[in-house]
Amino acid sequence: MAAQVEIEDQASVTNLDNGEIFDSLSDDADSSSSFSKTDSLILLGEGNPEHDVIKTCLLSGMGVVSSDTTIVTIRKNSSEGITTRAKFLSFRIFTDAVARKHGGDANVKYGWYAGSKDEIQSIISYGFSNRDVGKFENDGCSHGIGIHLVPSKCSLLAASATEPDEEGLRYLLLCRLILGKPELIVSGSKQSYPSSAEFDSGVDDLHNPRNYVIWSCNMNSFILPSYIVSFRSPRLRVSRGGFAARPSSPWVSFAALMSMLSKSMDPSRMNLIIRTYDDFQKRKIRRDQLVRKMREVAGDNLLAEIIKNHRDKNKVKN
Repeated sequence: MAAQVEIEDQASVTNLDNGEIFDSLSDDADSSSSFSKTDSLILLGEGNPEHDVIKTCLLSGMGVVSSDTTIVTIRKNSSEGITTRAKFLSFRIFTDAVARKHGGDANVKYGWYAGSKDEIQSIISYGFSNRDVGKFENDGCSHGIGIHLVPSKCSLLAASATEPDEEGLRYLLLCRLILGKPELIVSGSKQSYPSSAEFDSGVDDLHNPRNYVIWSCNMNSFILPSYIVSFRSPRLRVSRGGFAARPSSPWVSFAALMSMLSKSMDPSRMNLIIRTYDDFQKRKIRRDQLVRKMREVAGDNLLAEIIKNHRDKNKVKN
């Protein structure tokens, strides 16, 4: 398996994008984009240094599904336009401020944010909002209340929280983050702002973080949406609150799981799951919220037993 590649370790993209807020870039995005055409999005083609670094980074972190993952497009959020240029300039001002606070190092990193096509388009156009707070914690438990992203080398964690659209495309937003001095946020924490003026952000592990937390008070100051990646990964499955360490085969669909649960649960609990699943189908709730509710109502032991029996039956058939 290829080693995980972190964008910060690759000088090419860092050097290219350090001056991006002052670069004059032409918009060559094609009209067939899954996103509505905006002046700030630039299609990066194969052979473009930024495209190739981001592609390598994403695929190297996809683990066992990397061979089945195909990058479709990579689009850069440029500084064209008055509003987007202001956002880039604002990010630089906050970077300089945090750097002065910590002796010259703002600790700027790259992180993945998972969302639907519409969610990411909204973030590009208007910034993060309160509805984005608390999504996609990478172990199903809260590490504080804020915007959760994962390090660039851990792309599988973010990719597993995505849902394919009608064309089978999934979307990730690669952002630049001002971490400053992060503090440790334990699992289950409901912390929503720095514990003191000494800290600027949160992480789940100080030495090997898999979860970056940018507090909501800083979400549109310390996060700069930089690249949108669309990709296909047929073997990717979602589990445990939206993140999966590896794909499962055979996979149990929600519909099949519902059918098997109905044989093992009392009507009142089953009706609660059915109503939650109906809300999911109507897009009233996210997939990770459905998974959590199923785990809460059915219990992990029952779910694990059902999935194991399903797999055993499939092994016998094969």
